[in-house]
Amino acid sequence: MSKKIVAIAMGGYSSEFEISLKSGEVVYQAIDKTKYEVYRVHVLENNWYYVLPDGRKAAVDKKSFGCSYKGNTITPDVVFNTIHGTPGEDGMLACYLDLIGIPQTSADFYQAALSFNKRDCLSVLKKMGVKCANSIYINKGDVIDTKEIIKTVGLPFFVKPNRAGSSFGISRVQRAEMLPEALLEAYKEDTEVLIESELVGIEVSVGAFTNKGQIQVLNPTEIVSENDFFDYEAKYQGKSQEITPARISDKDKKAVQQVTKQIYKLLKMNGVTRSDFIIQDGIPYFIEINTTPGLSKESIIPKQLEDAQISLTAFFTMLINNAIVRA
Repeated sequence: MSKKIVAIAMGGYSSEFEISLKSGEVVYQAIDKTKYEVYRVHVLENNWYYVLPDGRKAAVDKKSFGCSYKGNTITPDVVFNTIHGTPGEDGMLACYLDLIGIPQTSADFYQAALSFNKRDCLSVLKKMGVKCANSIYINKGDVIDTKEIIKTVGLPFFVKPNRAGSSFGISRVQRAEMLPEALLEAYKEDTEVLIESELVGIEVSVGAFTNKGQIQVLNPTEIVSENDFFDYEAKYQGKSQEITPARISDKDKKAVQQVTKQIYKLLKMNGVTRSDFIIQDGIPYFIEINTTPGLSKESIIPKQLEDAQISLTAFFTMLINNAIVRA
């Protein structure tokens, strides 16, 4: 029986492309190569190419997401999506692969697009009863009423690009005069901006996935940042403690796991997700959900899998098989 061909999509068009390359490399090293024929595929803004076993590059045929190698055509049976940001996390890659009939390991295109747009995702989940921070939405070019913003969300507050990850472009605003610079920083990543009230409590992140049709939720990770918040330095340059399992009560653990499962089910997710919360006064407040969470050595999901005694190899096999089955 021939091996299934797995193409690991990595890179992307956003500031997160280097993080994605690290995630993709972790997947490449851990995938069971006795079961799968595995290729790295770099999806960059101006160039899509396979990294072949001999180190050469081969251009992607966008009609099939395949390539030519030693006189043969490589066409993947499944794509393992590790792209953070566009086009992997915003649904564009999922939509393209759906059109050409190739299954992929992450959320379907609508769910990915909805969750990547923080404004839209929060609006949907709030109406479904999920607790979220107070917020205001701004588009680049809008007239800014600082007094009205402070009246709505209070001080301090956070300014975030609406469609970005890894905390790029996020600022914590403590005084009104800090807002213009915070907006400029956010606009570097997106023309749409989300302004949220600061929640005071314990920050946790919770992984979830589907296995044999059942939603499984991992133990929460507690995040203790050395900086004002869990920014890029805290996430990837050691400026934080990430404690798994989180040092929270059983009651808080059950509450945050329950709402994680609820969100996964409400949004009809697939693959692995990571949802972020602030637990304030015993209530989990939803921050965001990531449909292609980081899988690098510094990332949270691998730590939660280790805590659950699930190997990366077994986990990636499960994600691949689930993608093929639901296709």
